[in-house]
Amino acid sequence: MSPRFSFAIAAALLAFSILPVQAQSEGEVYSRIEELHGNAEAFAGPFTALTEAMGEGDAETIADLAEYPLQVNANGETYDIQNAQDFIDNFDSLVMAETRRAVARQRYDTLFVNSDGVMLADGAVWMGAICDDDDCAISHWAITAINN
Repeated sequence: MSPRFSFAIAAALLAFSILPVQAQSEGEVYSRIEELHGNAEAFAGPFTALTEAMGEGDAETIADLAEYPLQVNANGETYDIQNAQDFIDNFDSLVMAETRRAVARQRYDTLFVNSDGVMLADGAVWMGAICDDDDCAISHWAITAINN
């Protein structure tokens, strides 16, 4: 094999290795959530509620889906939102219209899942399984970060 051909193969392999892996099916996303976080069955409800609420600009529903304190990156600043009312009162300056549109268009089969949680809209919103007891046998899904 010529050095030029070997270099071309190595370059192609490197290029493909740095591309993000996209889930191919809802079943694969579900399995990945279950593998890394557990409670995958409970994810669909909050996910659907969030995408619908973002599409409607429903600050109250989005606030109810968040875990506080909630870190929000907006307007070149980082805000630590302490409670739902603070989020609702400042919703328009905390969640940009483009973020709302992107999250509203998010499909389950294109979610990215890693050990940090479930990423929506290329990182605009992260959701995580929040432990409700000491051994994390019971958990709920919540928004853990918003990045505009």
